[in-house]
Amino acid sequence: MTKTRFLTLVMALALLLAIPTAVFAQRVPPHVFVGTATLDGAPAVDGAAVTAWIDGEQVAATNASGGEYNLIVDQEDSSYAGETVSFKISGANVAETAVWAQGGGDVLNLVATTGSGGAGTAGEAGASGDKGDKGDKGDTGSAGAAGVAGEKGDKGDKGDKGDTGPAGAAGSAGAAGAAGAAGEDGGGSLALIALIIAAVALLAAGGSYMMGRRA
Repeated sequence: MTKTRFLTLVMALALLLAIPTAVFAQRVPPHVFVGTATLDGAPAVDGAAVTAWIDGEQVAATNASGGEYNLIVDQEDSSYAGETVSFKISGANVAETAVWAQGGGDVLNLVATTGSGGAGTAGEAGASGDKGDKGDKGDTGSAGAAGVAGEKGDKGDKGDKGDTGPAGAAGSAGAAGAAGAAGEDGGGSLALIALIIAAVALLAAGGSYMMGRRA
């Protein structure tokens, strides 16, 4: 069986190479896929549709024969390069995929299960459920490490000393203080008179004494 699939692929590629070069000047060489086609665990019946799809668009189709298929995915430009090719057997999705390449050839065994067709229409959204209870507050995270201290800035230049200001104007003279209280009259005049009298008396006594001695 494997040998048969290999020969089929070789024949398909040989056929492509046999096409005149002038034809390839207008068309990009296709990608050929061959292999077994299995549906629901059994070989696909003769005539079962085997299709190839790219981005949701059917790009090639053939029919299974003897549980095998031979599919050519062709195009007129290189827009399929690197695109993913998916497959279906009788409308059922195939799990296997491949990447399209210009002039490529792959032996790819396809396995599909009935009921694995395209997704159905989405149903209407259900009613919103009740809001759940608020969860417990999480533990406080550990403090982060202290950041690295920044570099100390350069010391600023010392400012110039300011000029000395001019002297202020002299203040006006203050008001004269109040006169002191007059002192009490002293005994200066009487003492002087008494001193003079004493001196006269002394002189008189001295004169009398001298006069007495002469006599």
